[in-house]
Amino acid sequence: MPISIIDILLLSVALAMDCFTVSIMSGVIVRRPLSFGIFRMAFLFGLFQAVMPLIGWLGTAHFSQYLEAVDHWIAFGLLVFIGGKMIKEYFEGDDDHSSMNPLRLKVQLILAVATSIDALAVGISMACLGFTHIRMLTLPLWMIGITSAILSVLGYWLGVRLGRVVAQRLKPELVGGIVLIFIGVKILISHLFNI
Repeated sequence: MPISIIDILLLSVALAMDCFTVSIMSGVIVRRPLSFGIFRMAFLFGLFQAVMPLIGWLGTAHFSQYLEAVDHWIAFGLLVFIGGKMIKEYFEGDDDHSSMNPLRLKVQLILAVATSIDALAVGISMACLGFTHIRMLTLPLWMIGITSAILSVLGYWLGVRLGRVVAQRLKPELVGGIVLIFIGVKILISHLFNI
């Protein structure tokens, strides 16, 4: 294997950080104990985090320059869209925040795509690091997916705990929207300036 298991684990944790942060934000907003919705979100986050490197690896020969040129813009756009909508609903005084409920499937799919787009570049890197056969990707992809899913559940649980404190001082929807926009900006800046 071109890289060690420790390196794969560290890569898995690094890729899962956006999922972890978004899950914390989701727990802060929802403030309910673990439910089917959070396990579905964790599954989707893990699935997309594992599939995106595979897509990047498969597309290396044909599409890598196109993917690298726009992946950060797509992630930025999706996260700013969702975050902006949450902030807008907060300032409009909308008591029904169901359209941006992080436990809704539509919102979870958008968040899963947005937080996993960086993983495309990891797949491209894996091809450059000597992952020449698809079977060599099996362990890294499983580790990436499982780590993202576990950290998503832990992040949600932590967010529920923090949500009780945050809700007393300010609206979780506002905080969640700001966090999503911040993640989008971070992704964009890291790609534009190769940080």
